Amino acid sequence: MDLRERAGSGLPLKVPEGAILIVCDDDAEIERLKGAFLQAGFASECAKSITAGCEAAKSGRFQVVISTPLLRDGSWRRLADIANHYDLGFEVIVWTPSSVFPESAEALNDGAFDVLDTMCEQSRTIETARRAMWAAYLKGAGPYRRAPTPQKAA
Repeated sequence: MDLRERAGSGLPLKVPEGAILIVCDDDAEIERLKGAFLQAGFASECAKSITAGCEAAKSGRFQVVISTPLLRDGSWRRLADIANHYDLGFEVIVWTPSSVFPESAEALNDGAFDVLDTMCEQSRTIETARRAMWAAYLKGAGPYRRAPTPQKAA
């Protein structure tokens, strides 16, 4: 049963709203991902370098970052480091052809939420992003972070 169908259960009716950051330098891949996310109802932005992606990620607006493993100015690991260093809690999904990135299991150990094969797992992209968004939301990531309410002294 989909969460949207659990109206009487007290659970949210949809995935928490938030943006997805796409870090990739391939225009065709960016357009394919943006189109898929738009169709699924997710907002997305893109950065064409790891440096620009890290700067955007530091804003705290994103719950999910999807990145190709290696761009000319660095690795996806810098994004995971940003999430940990600044306690932002967003999740990083590595989006790559498996033949180019054989270190998938290592990436999962290094902090990636998941590693998706661009050729074989396109259908999993939206569902994986949805799960990553929930995981990030539960860790406090995203635009709807609430400050704790101060307790009154008795």
